[in-house]
Amino acid sequence: MTKKAIKNGRIILPNAILEGKILLYDEKILGIVDGVDPKEEIEWLDAKGNYISPGFIDIHIHGAYGFDAMDEQEEAIDNISMGICERGVTGYLPATMTMSKERIHTALDNIRSSMGKRGRGARVLGAHMEGPFIHPERKGAHDEAYILKPDYGLIADYLDVIRVITLAPELDDGHKFIHQMQEHPQVVLSIGHSNATFEEAMEAIEMGIRSATHLFNAMTGFHHRNPGVVGAILKSDIFCEAIADNVHIHPAIYSILGKVKGAEKIILITDAMRAACLKNGIYDLGGQTVNVDDHAVRLEDGTLAGSILTMNYAVKNFLENTDYDLPAIIHMASLNPAKLLGLENQKGSLDLGKDADIIIFNKDFEVLTTIVEGQLCFRREKEDADHCC
Repeated sequence: MTKKAIKNGRIILPNAILEGKILLYDEKILGIVDGVDPKEEIEWLDAKGNYISPGFIDIHIHGAYGFDAMDEQEEAIDNISMGICERGVTGYLPATMTMSKERIHTALDNIRSSMGKRGRGARVLGAHMEGPFIHPERKGAHDEAYILKPDYGLIADYLDVIRVITLAPELDDGHKFIHQMQEHPQVVLSIGHSNATFEEAMEAIEMGIRSATHLFNAMTGFHHRNPGVVGAILKSDIFCEAIADNVHIHPAIYSILGKVKGAEKIILITDAMRAACLKNGIYDLGGQTVNVDDHAVRLEDGTLAGSILTMNYAVKNFLENTDYDLPAIIHMASLNPAKLLGLENQKGSLDLGKDADIIIFNKDFEVLTTIVEGQLCFRREKEDADHCC
């Protein structure tokens, strides 16, 4: 591959933003330098003073642009990949919903087929299996008819695909499922859609739960005499997902969460569904009808049902409502999810030797360019306002 370079940008590093430097890459990051040999053949890209950042990794997204990971056509995943790269996502986990075993397996088959594809937008890094191992009282937008207790047999043939499993550990009799999954450390167990007590949640965390699915939502809340699942998550050092759309979580909570968990344990996600970046209206999620307006997605009874958030605006919302600097928040959307998935040596930052997953965005967080493993996947022709979501 021809060596490539980005100039005239503000390069976001873990603890600094560099100006006046050049980012060199091919399929991998080759370095950040002061200059290059003028005789060397290089393909140049001018950032025009905008930010140069590692690409975002969304570990929890159901769909976008009219497509959903549960759609039975394999092309749905391809279309999601191509769409979300326009919002700065270079890698992601399509999330399943609580539906029939057959529909879940079809979705996992389609995700598996998409994992090896290159040049089709954001890379599919595996699947996030959200349901059916959830508590009926905390089902959120999931269909109660298909809820099951944790069942290793349901996922045994898909351990090469699944990277995160959301579960309600109080339904795991004798922690049998958690014990079985200890043999598969590449799969992250995430507590979510759970009605557990504080004690039950802490025990499950000690047994091997490593993350929390959309913290605060669809779980027992925090009370000073009954800390619940939220209390266990805040007390422990596990990662936690945050839907920073200013709807699922009040913006004031972002700072509180940061003070309790620390920036290194927060993972920004979208939990977006097929209506993301489309017009308001009536759509479906997991076989159920949802209403979409400018701010939220809800079932007919008013229950929140995913979001229409995009990753670039998740970063923007968190920055505007906390005292964290931009490098720290970029890590919440890139390096932190890479660490959870065990990919920190490959993705998540612009360090030498990592995959060249790079985005360029402006001061308004409009994504102008997306590069996935050295391949240009998106470039905005005009730097017009980004009106999506």
